[in-house]
Order: sequence, then C-alpha cells, then structure tokens
Amino acid sequence: MPSGRRWRGCDWVDFFILLIAGTIAGTMNALAGGGSFVSFPAMVLVGLPSVAANASSTVALVPGTLASAYAYTTGSHKVGFRDLGGVRFPMLLAISVAGGLIGALLLLATPVATFDTVIPWLLLVATMTFAFGRQAGGWLRARFRMGPMALVPVQFVLGVYGGYFGGAVGIMMLAAWSLLDGADLKELNPTRTIVVSAMNAIAVVCFVIAREVWWPQTIALLAGGLIGGYLGARVSQRLPAPVVRGLIIAVTIVMTTVFFWRAYR
Repeated sequence: MPSGRRWRGCDWVDFFILLIAGTIAGTMNALAGGGSFVSFPAMVLVGLPSVAANASSTVALVPGTLASAYAYTTGSHKVGFRDLGGVRFPMLLAISVAGGLIGALLLLATPVATFDTVIPWLLLVATMTFAFGRQAGGWLRARFRMGPMALVPVQFVLGVYGGYFGGAVGIMMLAAWSLLDGADLKELNPTRTIVVSAMNAIAVVCFVIAREVWWPQTIALLAGGLIGGYLGARVSQRLPAPVVRGLIIAVTIVMTTVFFWRAYR
C-alpha cells in the first residue's frame, strides 16, 4: 500500500467508530484484558489491511494501558509493581521486551493473506483463554508449581505472542504467574499492565519504523483508548465481575466467529 495512503484522513463516521471502539477497548483492557477484540476489528471495518490493522491497533492501545498503570498506582488505593518469586521486576520487563520485539518482527514478515488465515485461530486461542482460563488456571495450580527459572522462557513466549497479536495475553500472563506467586491476582494487575505495555511498546517502535501505522485512524482509536483505560481502572472495583466477564466473552465469541467466516467463506 503506498505510504501516502496511510496518512489519509478519517471521515466523521470512521472517526466516531474508532473513538467508541477505542473507549470500549481501553476499558476492557483495564478491567480484564481483551481490548484488541474490539480495536482490531474496528480497524478492519474502516478499511485497513489486517497486518496494518493489528499494528495500528497495538500503537493506539499502548497509551491506554499506561493510563491504567498510572491510575492503579496513584490515589488512595495506590499499589506498586512486584517482583515474582525470584524474578526481579526489571528482569521481567527485559524478557517481555525481548519477546515483544521478536513477535513484532514476525508479524511484519507475515504476508497479509497469510495473516488473514491465521488471525481467526489466534482469536480462538484468546477466546478459549477468556472463557476457560480461570478453570484451567485452577486445574494447573492444583497440579503444578513453577520455579523462577521456568518463568523466564514462559514469559518470553508470552512476549512473542504479545508482540505478534496479543489477544488475552494479560490473562495468559496472570495464569502463568499464579503458578509461581501466591499473591491475590488483583494485586498483580498493575504489574501485568506495565509488562504488557512494555512488550507492546517495543512492537510499536517496529511498526512505526516499518511504516505499517495508519495515523489518522490510530489517533482516533488512541483517544478513545486513553479515556477507556483511565476510567476502566478507576471503576474496576465497582463493576460485578461476572457481568464484565460475560460481556467480554460474548464479544470474543462474536468477533472470532466473524473472522472465521471472513477467512474461510
């Protein structure tokens, strides 16, 4: 696609679609993850090729996750970032960034036609994680414990997935961490948020350098993501968890079905 087209302006319909989608996606990410299930399809809906849509969606949602991290670590209920077992927080960040870099480079090397075929399966994996991750996490915790050294390769693989696509990566991360650290998972949310932001940030650098970002659409989605990310973190303790979970699972099922139909019709 000629680079000039990536700078084309949004019409008002596209702008409001992306603003609303960004707000919903940012809120979902702050509450439980899964924002890419809204942001990525919205980018495709307004006409972006799938690889550019995924790259632009990633760029747009990074500031929202940073806003969530800020909200989690300020105010009367401030919490901090944590080490996990014997793995120091800076090491966790470094592993995640390395994985995110590899994942982003793999995405850029994937032809659009191939990605169109792969994306429904990635969405399915993320959907299964949302729907059954809690039960699977409990089953795993009853049978396995993970040492600090085992976390390093697991976190790297999650970083690669996060840089390449990233749907439900936050939930996958919490499930893996729960095998290592006995802390309340709510206490790990700020750590999850900043680690996901770090792996996405390195991917963003790659996507910008590769000129895969459609900026007007990205900025519209980004504005909504900032609003949703901050507000979602602030209201996360007030919303019934079953309602939030049910809505997110419904969104993931619908979007997965749509993309399977799109790829294999």
